Amino acid sequence: MKNRVYSQPLALLILLLIGLQASIAQELDTAKAEKKETFLNHTGKGFVLKSEDGNYEMQIAARLQLRFAVPDDQDPVTFADFRNQDQRVFKINRARLKVGGHAHKPWVKYYFEYELSRSLLLDYRVMIEKWPWLNFKAGQWKVEFTRERFISSGNQQLVDRSLLNRKFTVDRQQGVEVYGNLDGGGVANFNYWAAVLTGMGRGATQNDDSNMMYFGRFQWNFLGREVPFSGGDLNISPKPAAIIAIAGVTNTSPYTRFSTSGGGNLSGFEGTNDGQYTVKQYQIETAFMYKGFSWSSEFHRKNIYDNFDEIETDLGGFYATAGYLAHQSFEFWPEPLEIAMRYAVVSPDLDIDSNKQRELALAFNWFFAGHKNKLTTELTRFTFEDKELPQDNELRFRLQLDISF
Repeated sequence: MKNRVYSQPLALLILLLIGLQASIAQELDTAKAEKKETFLNHTGKGFVLKSEDGNYEMQIAARLQLRFAVPDDQDPVTFADFRNQDQRVFKINRARLKVGGHAHKPWVKYYFEYELSRSLLLDYRVMIEKWPWLNFKAGQWKVEFTRERFISSGNQQLVDRSLLNRKFTVDRQQGVEVYGNLDGGGVANFNYWAAVLTGMGRGATQNDDSNMMYFGRFQWNFLGREVPFSGGDLNISPKPAAIIAIAGVTNTSPYTRFSTSGGGNLSGFEGTNDGQYTVKQYQIETAFMYKGFSWSSEFHRKNIYDNFDEIETDLGGFYATAGYLAHQSFEFWPEPLEIAMRYAVVSPDLDIDSNKQRELALAFNWFFAGHKNKLTTELTRFTFEDKELPQDNELRFRLQLDISF
């Protein structure tokens, strides 16, 4: 009898302890899940830290780009670049740290990007994006003049950008911009960008004179959807998207070209005086994607006027790029494999008809995790011709691995 008297309360106590332990464990698991969701997560934008109220968020990501090239990695600029090129190049081509997010309100956004291998602060900007039709930006960023340059180097379909990039890109500038999307439904869908910039390139803290760079871009999304600034159609778009855009830039400065390094000069423009060159350029752009197929093209014209020597030069060029995830049509084709091609022509001086620089490239992308982790192999043939020089050419092979964290 005594055993029964003591065993019943003991059994109840054990059951209560087991229930309490299960309840505590469940609460801890819930708290951990909520804490993980609220304070730390990992998405396509990297590691994400955010406040409980959602008003503060920070995204931290890193990207490595490893590249092998033969006989050389750099695009030829002049005929001299074809000679004595027999190298094997293996390098960390890019090592980027990216920090972005929003502060105070979800529509007050910020972004920083740093190149670790060269110790360069590439981007720093603040964006006010409360309304789709009216946004503001201030800081330093890649101007949206050309699709090819504005697309991140990690989201390209080929190893790098075309021959046109050196001569026509506006690259990174400091300034202010207004932009937005005007969606009237259906074909009445437009994007616009308008900016006032220093026109001195990345890292420049002041202008050389009172002349500013003025930039504008108008884009018609005539199928009612934007084509994102990313290479390929990795999401296999069920509906087609297409754009036609026109963009223009005018600037007076000591420079005729821009790059990640900042302001510089094209071959044949060696002057470095303040306000020496007035550059006016425009481009017409198209892009399309549908069911794994992607297309983009740019047609460029650039006028350079030397204000000191009073010499005028017109440059021109175009490129077209197409890519396809061919498993959409062929059962034997691996699903992660994309084939892409690019053809580009540059005329360094439109007054000389026979002066042409051509590029024909074939590339294959194997996507392990989209553009975040991919292997790209590329074969490119360059052909230069000039009326006073014999035609010269080069065949280049490159292999590149992109890894993002």
